[in-house]
Amino acid sequence: MAKVVIFGNSENADIAYFHLRHDTSHDVVGFTVDGAFIGSGLFHDLPVIPFESLEQKFPAEDVSLLIPISYRKVNKIRAQKYTEAKNRGYKFITYISSKAVYYDTPIGENCFILENNVIQPYSRIGNNCTLWSGSHIGHHSTIADHCFISSQVVISGAVHIGEYTFIGVNATLRDNITIGRENVIGACSIILKNTEDYA
Repeated sequence: MAKVVIFGNSENADIAYFHLRHDTSHDVVGFTVDGAFIGSGLFHDLPVIPFESLEQKFPAEDVSLLIPISYRKVNKIRAQKYTEAKNRGYKFITYISSKAVYYDTPIGENCFILENNVIQPYSRIGNNCTLWSGSHIGHHSTIADHCFISSQVVISGAVHIGEYTFIGVNATLRDNITIGRENVIGACSIILKNTEDYA
């Protein structure tokens, strides 16, 4: 069990707080956001601390972080906050829903994986990734760092997904293809061949 500070004070932080409270033994002790977005200074009756001065209330040796920021700017904001916190000495938890099907394949830090995902054997998920609910991650597939996989996505076997990629709801990726870095794949897309970077 860890004492956890969640980055955010809006919808994604709300969802993360719900899951950590109801599906883990972690103790959420507060929230953090950039100082300009503090608001009332409370969220779920817990303190919201400016990220710039987080160490004053929650030193890195006392807490772990979860940064469940959305896919804004092709995941770059989440990656920026993750990297900054890591450089400041913070550790991270990864949340994998107890309602996900998961066979202990490697998953990095600061990942947020919701219910009904099927993560097949021999797959691998990097750091700072979000998998919203109900997707299929096929065997021998790799999701690189800083990706966001929306709900009901089908990633077939032996697919490689490049860093910072966003995949929209109900997209389907056929087997044995490579998705380039920083791709944006829209809802209900069907991808049958390799894609270029920044596509």
